[in-house]
Amino acid sequence: MARTRERGFPVDPEPLPVPVVDDHTHLESIAGVLPDDVVAPTVAEHVARAAAAGVDRMVQVGCDLPSARWTDALLREAPADGARDVRGALLGAVAIHPNEAVLHADAHDVGPDGMTYERAEHHQVPLDDAIAEIARIARGNERVRAIGETGMDLFRSGPRGAAVQRESFRAHVALAKELGLALQIHDRDAHAEVIEVLLADGAPERTVFHCFSGDEEMARLCAEHGWYLSFAGPVTYKANDHLRAALRAVPLELVLAETDAPYLTPHPFRGQPNAPYAVAHTVRAMAQVRQVALEDLCRAVSANAERVYGPW
Repeated sequence: MARTRERGFPVDPEPLPVPVVDDHTHLESIAGVLPDDVVAPTVAEHVARAAAAGVDRMVQVGCDLPSARWTDALLREAPADGARDVRGALLGAVAIHPNEAVLHADAHDVGPDGMTYERAEHHQVPLDDAIAEIARIARGNERVRAIGETGMDLFRSGPRGAAVQRESFRAHVALAKELGLALQIHDRDAHAEVIEVLLADGAPERTVFHCFSGDEEMARLCAEHGWYLSFAGPVTYKANDHLRAALRAVPLELVLAETDAPYLTPHPFRGQPNAPYAVAHTVRAMAQVRQVALEDLCRAVSANAERVYGPW
């Protein structure tokens, strides 16, 4: 009989020897993937559990209008949890996700995944106005340190949607450069298209490929331009030799780690909900892939994150 998957979160890892950063997490979405009988942790509980695992900082990503507003409020208002200032563990990134851009523009055509999407109330805001709100949030909150996640997703869009995504991506690239912020890129089945925009328009000084999904050749190209690669749970999956080759191919000073919580939980916990503390599992696997001491990889990931986002 096949093993029944656990319904809750992965087990707590042994604490890392040097604290690291979860480069990309969606705290507002974690409760939505939990079974009804699993109590959703508070933000303070997520922060405390992560800190106990050696993940003492994280980048909270709001990539639609509701979550960008939520992120803005969290970064302003997050309470202390007694011994630790929750807000001090958090920085933010905000953007209109490429799939969201298509819905704001009412230009969705069915992509390779074959799914259709319902427009929600917030999608009635025109795309230009939605991006303008993202700009206002980023300008008005000094703890927002990145524009993202933005980019292209050709798995979920056909030609009409791809055209909208490209223009939205270009607007976000321009905004990141205007504000002097980092850029977090979502790239799904769109490697050539994303790189084309970055080279044509000029990438921001600090550009991060969130949940890097390319191969060794693409990783080397990114490294030539000084773009950072952030690795998530898929680097631990048995089938993804190309991701491990990419991780080995780039300088350690361009490597970041993330959860993309609540998604992409690392092996052997795939299928369970993800949370920031679980990046410690991924970081351990990354050290093995790189054949470096865990402490050295942790130190590099931490320093790289501060180079991209500044101090927490």
